[in-house]
Amino acid sequence: MTNSFKVKLGQGGFGSVYKGELRNQNLVAVKVLSEVKGDGEDFINEVASVGRTSHINIVSLMGFCLEGRKRALIYEFMPNGSLERFIYSRGSTSSSHIGWEKLHQIAVGIARGLEYLHRGCSTRILHLDIKPHNILLDKDFCPKISDFGLAKLFREKESKISMSHMRGTPGYIAPELFSRNFGEVSHKADVYSYGMMILEMVGGRKNIEVGVDHTSEIYFPHWIYKKVELLEEQLGLQGILCDEENKIARKMIIVGLWCIQTNPLNRPTITRVLEMLEGDLASLKIPPKPYLSSPPGSLGSSPN
Repeated sequence: MTNSFKVKLGQGGFGSVYKGELRNQNLVAVKVLSEVKGDGEDFINEVASVGRTSHINIVSLMGFCLEGRKRALIYEFMPNGSLERFIYSRGSTSSSHIGWEKLHQIAVGIARGLEYLHRGCSTRILHLDIKPHNILLDKDFCPKISDFGLAKLFREKESKISMSHMRGTPGYIAPELFSRNFGEVSHKADVYSYGMMILEMVGGRKNIEVGVDHTSEIYFPHWIYKKVELLEEQLGLQGILCDEENKIARKMIIVGLWCIQTNPLNRPTITRVLEMLEGDLASLKIPPKPYLSSPPGSLGSSPN
C-alpha cells in the first residue's frame, strides 16, 4: 500500500505517517504507531473514537492493521497537510499564506467538528489534544480534526469526566487538567485548546515566544488583549489589508480570549463559539482578561 514506506508525510510522538494508495487508486495516509506502550490504549482510543464518527470536519478512518505488536491506522489522505505549516509561516513572505477569510472559514470548520464530537455523536468524545498539528486540510482547505490517541469517550448524561492523568500538549492544556482547583474536567477543556489555537492562527506564531536567552517572553494572548481592550484601530497583525479583514481578526481574537478563560464555567460552549464566529462583531463583548500568566518557557514548545 505504501510502496515499502517510500513517501514519509510526517513524524510525531506516536510514530510515522506515510503516503499510500489503495487498489482503487484512492490515496491514503498510513499512520504506523511506534512500539506500543502498555496495553496500546492510544491505538484502541483512536479506533474506538474515530470509528464512531462521520462528519465533514473529522478525518475519516478507512481501516486499521493489527499484527502482533505492529499497529497501523489508515486515514483519508489530506493533500494540504496540517494547519501548522500554514499559520506559523504567515510572518514570513511564504507562498503558503492563506487569507483572513479562509482562516475564518477554517476556524468555523474546526468548531463544527468539535461541536459534533461534543454533542452530535451517540457517544460523546472529548479530543483533549486540539492544536494546529492535529488539524488537517483537504485540497479545498476544509479542516478535519485528526489524532484521537488521547481522546476520552463519555456517556451523554455525564457532564464532568474523571481523569487518571493529565493529557494533551503543553501550551494548549486547560488549567483544570493541571489542577482540579480550577474546576472539573469537561468538554470545556477542548474549548480552551481551541481558543489557544485560534489566537495562534490570528498571530501567525506560537502564543509563547521565548527570546534566545530564554529570559524574555512575549505572551501573545496578553499582548493582543491590551490592543482589543483599548479598542486600538490597528491590531499590529501581519496581512490585514482592509476593514473587513480587520473585523474578522478582531472577532477571532475576542472568541479566542473567551475560550481561554481560566475558569471553565466562564468559557463558552463550542456551540456558542460558532454563534459568535458567525455573528456580528458589534454584538461581541470583550471578556475579562485571562488571569493566568504565561506558563514557564519550558512548556511553550509544542511537541508534535
